[in-house]
Amino acid sequence: MEVYSNENEQVDALKRFFAENGKALAVGVILGIGALVGWRYWNSHQEDGARETSQGYQAALAQVKAGDPATYTAAEKFAAGEKNTYGAFAAMELAQKFVDANQLDKAEQQLQTALSAASDSNLKSVISLRLARVQLQMKQPDAALKSLDGIKGEGWTAIVADLRGDILLSKGDKQGAKAAWQAGVKSDASSALSETMRMKMNNLSI
Repeated sequence: MEVYSNENEQVDALKRFFAENGKALAVGVILGIGALVGWRYWNSHQEDGARETSQGYQAALAQVKAGDPATYTAAEKFAAGEKNTYGAFAAMELAQKFVDANQLDKAEQQLQTALSAASDSNLKSVISLRLARVQLQMKQPDAALKSLDGIKGEGWTAIVADLRGDILLSKGDKQGAKAAWQAGVKSDASSALSETMRMKMNNLSI
């Protein structure tokens, strides 16, 4: 490191430094300011986007809650356009309305939309379970079994086993249904669910 004998030498050294490196420093400062402004703009844009999405979800939810099928179009458009949790929840609300109206094909479509929008594994499991139930009602047992395969996590074992038994029984596979319910009883099933599966096994004529 150079040692300067007086302030004048320090000033002269600074002048030489800026003369030699001033352009680079100016560019660096501009880039730094640009990055800061860009970062603030991005954050602001993200906040505005999240706010708009939240407001859009609230509007879609209100349309669905109103119970008038004529207002569902906007909610369906929102659900299809938002590939996030808001979109998933909106699609799930629509699916429930369609189930209540016995429009199972539309319910299935909305649950598929919700599944593609969700990223959380637990939410995906909830959607997959509902989808499997709808597909069972639609007499699509193979599709329902495939939906069940998408459910992950030990906490779902008993619920999945119970529904799997129902699906297999709908296919005429009594042995498979019994095996599923037996596995469910041996898992972390609640006492109520265990009793339900035992009753189902007792009702099998095998």
